[in-house]
Amino acid sequence: MNKTELGSPTSNSSVLTTGLLNSGSESDLQQRDLLDERKRKRKQSNRESARRSRMRKQQHLDDLAAQVTHLRKENGHIIAGIAVTTEHYVTIEAENSIFRAQLLELNHRLDSLNEIVDFVESSSFEMETGQGGGLVDYGGGGGGGGGFYDGGMNTLNLGFYNQPIMASAYTAGDVFNC
Repeated sequence: MNKTELGSPTSNSSVLTTGLLNSGSESDLQQRDLLDERKRKRKQSNRESARRSRMRKQQHLDDLAAQVTHLRKENGHIIAGIAVTTEHYVTIEAENSIFRAQLLELNHRLDSLNEIVDFVESSSFEMETGQGGGLVDYGGGGGGGGGFYDGGMNTLNLGFYNQPIMASAYTAGDVFNC
C-alpha cells in the first residue's frame, strides 16, 4: 500500500478488518469481538434513544391535543358569555330608549305645567290689580278663540294647552293590532 491509501479513513478500516480476518490470533478475535460488542451496544443505545424520542413526541402531541380541547371548551364559554352580554346590552339599550322618550315627554309636560302656572299667576295679578279688562292675547294669535283670556272665563279651563302622548314600549303595530 502507498502512503495515500494508508492515510485515508476507508483504507485504515479496510486494513484493520482485513488484518483481523487474515490473522487468526486470539488477540485479533478479541478485538473483533470488542468491536462487535461496541457496535451492538451503540445500536441498542440508538434504539433506546429513538424510542425515548418517539415517546417524548407522542407525549407532546397528547399535551397539544389536551390543550386544544381545553381551549375549545374555554372558547365556547367565552362565546356563550358574549351572547348573554350582547342580549343584556340590547335589552338595556331598549329600556334606555324608552327612558329617553319618557324623559322628553316629562320635560314637555313640565314646561307645559310651568306655562300654566305662569299664565294663572299673571291672570291672578291682572284680576287683583284690575288690569286687562279687555281681551288679552296670551296665545300669540289674532282674532277671538283659543289663547285669549277675557276676564270672565274660568282660568283653569285652558283648552289650548295640548297634553303630550305617553311613551311606551309598544310599537304602532301593537297599538293598532296590525
